[in-house]
Amino acid sequence: MADCPLRVGRDRTAFFPPTRVLLKLLPKARPTTNSPLHRILEMISRYMELNEKVTKGGGDSAIARHTQRNGKLLVKDRLRLLLDDEDFLELSRFAGLGLPYGDIPSAGCLTGVGRINGLWCVFIANDATVKGGTAYPITVKKQLRAQEVAIQNRLPCVYLVDSGGAFLPLQSEIFPDKNQGGRTFYNEAIMSAMKIPQVSVVCGSCTAGGAYIPTMAEEAVMVHRIGTMFLGGPPLVKAATGEEVTPEELGGARLHAEVSGCVDHFAWEEEEALEYTRNIISTLNFTLPAHEMEEEEEKTRKRKEDEKPLYSSEELLGLAPKSYNYSLDVKMVISRLTDGSRFQEFKALFGTTLVTGFAKIHGHLVGIVANNGELSYQAALKGSHFVQLCDQRDTPLLFLQNTAPSAALTLSVAQMNSNRLKAQASMMAAVACASVPKITVVIGGSHGADSYAMCGRSFDPNFLFLWPNARVSMTAAGHAGLLLHPDDEQQQEEPVDRNETERNLNRTLEEESSAFFSSGRLWDDGVILPQDTRRVLRDCLDIIKQQHYQLRYFCRGQGTPLCQTP
Repeated sequence: MADCPLRVGRDRTAFFPPTRVLLKLLPKARPTTNSPLHRILEMISRYMELNEKVTKGGGDSAIARHTQRNGKLLVKDRLRLLLDDEDFLELSRFAGLGLPYGDIPSAGCLTGVGRINGLWCVFIANDATVKGGTAYPITVKKQLRAQEVAIQNRLPCVYLVDSGGAFLPLQSEIFPDKNQGGRTFYNEAIMSAMKIPQVSVVCGSCTAGGAYIPTMAEEAVMVHRIGTMFLGGPPLVKAATGEEVTPEELGGARLHAEVSGCVDHFAWEEEEALEYTRNIISTLNFTLPAHEMEEEEEKTRKRKEDEKPLYSSEELLGLAPKSYNYSLDVKMVISRLTDGSRFQEFKALFGTTLVTGFAKIHGHLVGIVANNGELSYQAALKGSHFVQLCDQRDTPLLFLQNTAPSAALTLSVAQMNSNRLKAQASMMAAVACASVPKITVVIGGSHGADSYAMCGRSFDPNFLFLWPNARVSMTAAGHAGLLLHPDDEQQQEEPVDRNETERNLNRTLEEESSAFFSSGRLWDDGVILPQDTRRVLRDCLDIIKQQHYQLRYFCRGQGTPLCQTP
């Protein structure tokens, strides 16, 4: 590929000041409200505040009870023993915050993708310091999303089970529907049929429906005097039969290892159980061969020596858009993500409000589709062509979303808008049908149908992340008037104050479109700081690449997949 260095414009009126400028200003700056500096400091402060909140889990008293009274390891310590290193890709860190039923830090479980013996694996680890490990609707949703990542990318899955069961007052939002609690077990069965390995570690309570997680996994490890597993606990036994029994006698590790056979490995302590798990992963029949392991180690060593962008990734924080009424010059962002700031642009002179082209990120070739204004008729045609081209060449796609709010329609542009409608529909079809991996990063606004064409959540990207300044809504705040009927079309008996209605709707859009509102409800895979984007993309591309190797083992005959992702 004949890469060309990006030519980056210098007009930054639509952006925050670059990070290096901010660092010079910080010691003596007194930012005024709504100034670029004030907004970026507010954005960072909000991110850090929520990050600290989820890091504490259930709080100091819950942590003390978990570690001292119950003698358990904290979930972060379990991951430290399980994974090769702490450089893992955590998913949906801010899920569970700001919900109608209260804050559930990290939705009561940690999920992500990390390396175990060199192999990328999904992990789902309950955090019993949060509400005693009780599962809320958002907990189930987060677990299902992690399983979806495992299925879509064909990754082994490790469950660290320590749950207090479902939160009964919200049982109608946890138990009965298609994408609620039972889907966890359905996914486990489907993953087994797809030959995706699953290992479960029982390192805490495993009651009622939760007991099916370890029993449906291929291999299960259980910790003595810490792990318990039963359909009904001692209180239920006493109520039903009058018999008093201890949790260990009813469903402890020794019983399940020696009598029921529900678990395959008995561990005296958690450290031993996690070592068992690492050993199990090392025996999987698609573990990288020695020469490929050496290649992976060599790639890891060279990763630090990769050609860096000509422009520092630290400046991305200063390039987050401060206005959602128009799009930033997205080439300024691309130049800080790609190796050597090289970018081979596709159809550079046609449909210029969409930037498309090829580049490398940490050595991985990707096709980039990035908003540079409204998604016009020409831009959508160009996007369809480029997405189909990447699908044909088996090149992963990276979407950088910053959709511009739609302008009010006029008769003079009716024909153009009709054409745009058809072109955008064609681009949506191309994105939906593309079989290559897709990664989406919302760097600004994500509004209306444009967000669908740019591979929003409903179009199944492998990963989707937001910058803290991102906005996700049907239309941008301040543009609510576009959603209201003209006054003369309203068929209401009592007069309505259109201006008041518009103001209320704009306030709702302002509140509900924020990145943290979105992430709290798991509409994405997490909020990331702009300067971390290149590292996160590196991990995502590494994870996606492993799938090609695993497919050799999932096929029969001459490269025919055993089964497709449901």
